[in-house]
Amino acid sequence: MSQNNVGGVSKRNTKRLNADIDRWDVENPQFWENTGKRIATRNLWISIPNLLCGFALWMMWGIITVQMLNLGFPFEASELFTLTAIAGLSGATLRIPASFMIRIAGGRNTVFLTTALLLIPAFGAGFALQNPDTPLWVFQLLALVSGIGGGNFAASMSNISTFYPKSQQGLALGMNAGLGNFGVTTMQILIPAVMTVALFAWLGAGESMTLIRDSGTLIGRIEAGSETYIQNAGFIWVVILIPMVIAAWFGMNNLRTITPQINSTFTAFLQILGLYGIGLFTAAVGLYLYLPAPTGLGILNPWLAVLLITGGTLFLMRIMPGRIGENSKRQFAIFKNQHTWSMTILYILTFGSFIGFSMALPLSITVIFGSSAVEVNGVIERVSNPNAPSALTWAWIGPFVGALIRPVGGWISDKWGGSIVTQWIAIVMVFASAAVGYVMMLAYQSETPEQYFLTFIVLFILIFAATGIGNGSTFRTIGVVFNQEQKGPVLGWTSAVAGFGAFIAPMVIGDQIRGGTPEYAMYGFAVFYALCLGLNWWFYLRKNAKIKNP
Repeated sequence: MSQNNVGGVSKRNTKRLNADIDRWDVENPQFWENTGKRIATRNLWISIPNLLCGFALWMMWGIITVQMLNLGFPFEASELFTLTAIAGLSGATLRIPASFMIRIAGGRNTVFLTTALLLIPAFGAGFALQNPDTPLWVFQLLALVSGIGGGNFAASMSNISTFYPKSQQGLALGMNAGLGNFGVTTMQILIPAVMTVALFAWLGAGESMTLIRDSGTLIGRIEAGSETYIQNAGFIWVVILIPMVIAAWFGMNNLRTITPQINSTFTAFLQILGLYGIGLFTAAVGLYLYLPAPTGLGILNPWLAVLLITGGTLFLMRIMPGRIGENSKRQFAIFKNQHTWSMTILYILTFGSFIGFSMALPLSITVIFGSSAVEVNGVIERVSNPNAPSALTWAWIGPFVGALIRPVGGWISDKWGGSIVTQWIAIVMVFASAAVGYVMMLAYQSETPEQYFLTFIVLFILIFAATGIGNGSTFRTIGVVFNQEQKGPVLGWTSAVAGFGAFIAPMVIGDQIRGGTPEYAMYGFAVFYALCLGLNWWFYLRKNAKIKNP
């Protein structure tokens, strides 16, 4: 085979645009410099925007629901919170099967198909949002499917790790994850902007709607009575995704050294669809049991729903025949290690908080500061606040800071130690979360809630910065605690479980807002962060810790 190999790519593959690479030896310096670096770099720079789009489609409901509220769609705020929660839960669930895709179906096949699947929620949202009478279940179904964007993270990270030598994986994975996370900020800036113009009038999708409440963009307020094009929030991603899909098909590669048993592209696609089918099925069943009538049965609380969905997904994957089941059985070995569970909880502290608050913050700003508490005939009523800050103007800042500071967290942790950095950020998050809860209480009970907004947003930016630094510190700790064989599966598992923060945070905050006590949600998070503080100290910092990781 090596005699017919040119630059690491076999001659028989040239007719397939060099999609499949038979020889890949990046630990060999000569191969890396002559061939590997060029191919790896190309795959990385195609992977990054594809992952960015995945994050954007996954998180877009946090912004879309704000504008649905501003346009008077006939749904309660608590119902709109279910859209962000459904997308969050779906994306977290799909990370579990997505972590197996690369070794089963190949990198190019996986990135191409999983990105192409995002066209479904993009098209669907564009069409559904044109009609305010679209039933809630349609939006809920689209939110479920948009979770594919969240699942794609696990596949993308696994893929890029196979292209780089060990000495350069940190930088490559950091760029892929860090720049991919900017999909949240990109979405929060782009969607409000494109909703202000009739971009797709030539497609017959140019009918506008009239705002009944003030809205906004990055550059300022948009007054009630203005025309807006909410359908652009979906259609704009169709325009962006199509070249991303084409680039993945023609520019990325399958490494045969990683996936030697790919029989055909069609078979690979069926395996990818099967894996995501498992995740979507278990997520849908869990949501049906959790969501209240008329959508579901409402017999589970969110915590039991997460446990049921996670357990069901793992069980179905384990009993599947062939390579999927075999890979699952090997990965299950990590669950016998107590540090798998401690690091899972600590990664919920960091990434779980980042993604959960990214999802919940826009609608929280709109609901808490968009109305005032006014006494009418001795009864407190909530009325529209004409001085309300726009979530579409402010919500992007926190996720932007969290993503931007992530590499700094890794650098500090390399210098001082992962667990000590995690300890400090946990302390910050305990006090900042409790303070945010107190400010939310004052704002929700005030006739002029806008006076508390600056304090509110500064505290949330502080929380986002802490989660960004903590992302780096927990990754560093995982690298110290686990060996090379277990490190990858643990990263996949912890990222999947932490992704459930995108479901838990919107639901917890939404439930407390419905009860008139939004501050209780943040007080609850502060208690959880305090427990993480103790857990981190017990496992990694105390005098007799089994693994001392200062």
